[in-house]
Amino acid sequence: MRAAASSPVGRSCSRRTDRVASTELWLVRHGQTEWSRDGRHTSTTDLPLTEDGVAVAKTLAEKLAGERFGLVLTSPRQRARRTAELAGFSGAEVDPDLVEWGYGDYEGLTTEQIRETVPGWTVWTHPCPNGESAEQVARRLDRVVARVREHDGRALAFGHGHALRALAARWIQQPVTDGRFFRLDTATVSTLGYERETPVVLHWNG
Repeated sequence: MRAAASSPVGRSCSRRTDRVASTELWLVRHGQTEWSRDGRHTSTTDLPLTEDGVAVAKTLAEKLAGERFGLVLTSPRQRARRTAELAGFSGAEVDPDLVEWGYGDYEGLTTEQIRETVPGWTVWTHPCPNGESAEQVARRLDRVVARVREHDGRALAFGHGHALRALAARWIQQPVTDGRFFRLDTATVSTLGYERETPVVLHWNG
């Protein structure tokens, strides 16, 4: 008996699933700065990497050696752009949507200092006066997600701790505040992708 031919609809669905499954977003948090070392919230303050930050960021070149990306993006902050350069991606395209969560009045403060006046404060659960809301952060990170998915294939983004954690949450279709479940250290590589058509976290904080 002759096997039934696959339908055009079936072939189309298979091609779409294959294309989605091949889409990945690799995330790199910038190397250490003086403020990240000291636990001070850093958004708009444009700090350079420390000597240790430079040394560790250079190791990213080996981690990413041989990998190919059709789209490479970076936050406009120098700590992210410098990390991209040291990792071997000096031509990364600046995307303002990758900036760090805007901390407003809490810029430069540690969590312990903030909690002196707001007990239990975290960026995930409390507002940042004169800064960004979770909804505002979600809107711009959703644009990054959409851009990567429209591009297909592999993309690489250099950015910041809270924003990249929030980006991971939006990738898997969860609220920005679920970024609290993703610890992210400086100069680490993480990968977002798919299992069939479902967005997933493939690798984290490596």
